[in-house]
Amino acid sequence: MNTIFTPQNLEIFGQLFLAVVLGALIGTEREIRGRLAGVKTHALVCLGSCLFTVLSVVGFRDFVFAADPSRIASQIVVGIGFLGAGLIIFDQSRIKGLTTAAGIWTTAAIGMTVGLQFYFVALFAALLVLVIYTLLYYFEAFLDRFRDKHKRNS
Repeated sequence: MNTIFTPQNLEIFGQLFLAVVLGALIGTEREIRGRLAGVKTHALVCLGSCLFTVLSVVGFRDFVFAADPSRIASQIVVGIGFLGAGLIIFDQSRIKGLTTAAGIWTTAAIGMTVGLQFYFVALFAALLVLVIYTLLYYFEAFLDRFRDKHKRNS
């Protein structure tokens, strides 16, 4: 009997695939804008977070002593914080990479959400990230022009 294609494994494969797709979608926007972390980084962060979450939920449920699956989740948050910190650059009195770092952190949360089987929540969160990256990008550009105009008139 082939144990690779069990119903549980197929569901996990689907979860991992969804995490990669959602992470890649978010990373595509960053790649288009020429940011520090793009498609591969976001896809890997989402995949890794999903995989660690699945492992913490499924992998430890049959242990004789109670294992706390939230311990792995909390370590994902800390680890992604270090990754995000590496993306932030201070350059000539300006901070760069902060939005991308926040996006990486949120992408990890989306991967964890997929790992916990909250698929529609993960899809909605990914959509919100894309809305923030695109629509708010234009709103922020408008605010920058507005601020610059008022600085010149002052």
